[in-house]
Amino acid sequence: MTTDLKAEAGSVVQDRSTDLIGLAAALHADPETAWQEHRSCALVSGFLRDSGFAVIERYLGLDTAFHATFGTGAVRVGLCAEYDALPGLGHACGHNLISAMSVGAAIALARVAARLDLTVEVYGTPAEEGGGGKIELLDRGAFTGLDLAMMAHPAPVDIAEARPFAVSHSRVTFQGKAAHAAAYPEHGVNAADAFTIAEVAIGLLRQQLPPSVRVHGVVTRAGEAPNAIPERTEGRWYVRAETMAQLEETEQRVWRCFEAGAQATGCTLSIEPESKPYCDFRTDEGTLDLYRKNAKALGRTFATGDDAARMNRSSTDMANVSQVVPAIHPFIGIGSLPALNHQREFADHCVGPDADRAVLDGSTALAWTAIDRFAHQVPPALPKETP
Repeated sequence: MTTDLKAEAGSVVQDRSTDLIGLAAALHADPETAWQEHRSCALVSGFLRDSGFAVIERYLGLDTAFHATFGTGAVRVGLCAEYDALPGLGHACGHNLISAMSVGAAIALARVAARLDLTVEVYGTPAEEGGGGKIELLDRGAFTGLDLAMMAHPAPVDIAEARPFAVSHSRVTFQGKAAHAAAYPEHGVNAADAFTIAEVAIGLLRQQLPPSVRVHGVVTRAGEAPNAIPERTEGRWYVRAETMAQLEETEQRVWRCFEAGAQATGCTLSIEPESKPYCDFRTDEGTLDLYRKNAKALGRTFATGDDAARMNRSSTDMANVSQVVPAIHPFIGIGSLPALNHQREFADHCVGPDADRAVLDGSTALAWTAIDRFAHQVPPALPKETP
C-alpha cells in the first residue's frame, strides 16, 4: 500500500513540476518583506485554490496569512509556507522555494488523502524574518490539534535536523537633546554617543559569552545632520542562545550594555520587543528519520562536519510550532556554495536548475514522509480524489 501511495504522490509532483517551479520563480521575481507579502500570499493561496483546496484568506485576522485545507480525514498534516523576503536582499533565504515545496507536498498528499484518512492543511505564514508570524498565528489558535507540521528550508547543502537558536528581536531607542554641534555642543545630549558606548560594551561582553550565544544588530537611525548633536538614535538588535533560559539570562547582560550608554550620556533608553522570542526547536525524531530515508531515496546526500553545523543553527518561528505539535524542519541544498543564506549570491541560486530540483525533491520527500508516517494506521482501498 505505502509503495503505491508514494508512487502516486510522486507522480503528482512530476505532473505539476512546471507549475511548481513557476510558482517559485514568480515569488522570487517579486520579493515582499515581512507583513507586506500581499501579492505573494495571493499567489500561493490562489495556486492551492485552483488545485482544489478550500482557502481562508486573512487567516485569523492577519492580512498576509492564509489557511488552505483538502479532505476531511481524522489525521491532520500541516505544511507551512513562508514567502517573506529580506529587506534589500530579496529572496536571499529562499522562502520562494519553501512555498513551492509546501504547496507541492500538499497537492501530492491531497491525491491520496482519503486513503490515508488525512486532512491536508497549508498555513501561509508571514513575517518569518523577524516578525514572528507563526507565533502570532499560534497565539490566535492556529496549528492546534495537528498530528504533524512540516516544511523544508533551502540551504547551501542538505542537513536533516534543525537545531536553531532561540532568539529575541528588539528595537532599541536612545533619546537625547539636539544642539548646534559647533556653537552650543555643551547643551546637547548625544544619542549617537550612547549607541557607540553600548556597542563597545557589547563587543567587550562577547569574550565572556558562551559559544552558543550570538548578539548582533544594526543602527537604523544615527542622527539627522553632522552639525547637530543627534537627539534620537534607533536600532534593531537580536540575541540568540541555545535555550530560552539561556536567552533570558543573556538578554539581561546585553541590556546592561545599553543601559551603560544611557548612563554615560544622560540619554533615556527604550527597549521594546518586535515579537515574542523564537524558541529552540523540538524535532519529532521518528518523522525526521523517515524524511532522511525518503530524501536519500531521491538521491540527496546529507552534509557532515562543519557544513552540517551551520545553517541548521539559524533561528525560526517554526520552532515555536514544534513546541506545540510534532514537527520537522529539514534543510535542502541548492548547490550554492560558496554563496550562503542572506547573501545576494544565495538569492541568485534560488532560481535555476538546482533550485528547481530542490522544489521537486523537497515536495516529494515531505509528501512521502507523511505517507510513511501515517499509512499504517488506516485500511486501504478507499476512493481516490484528484486535487
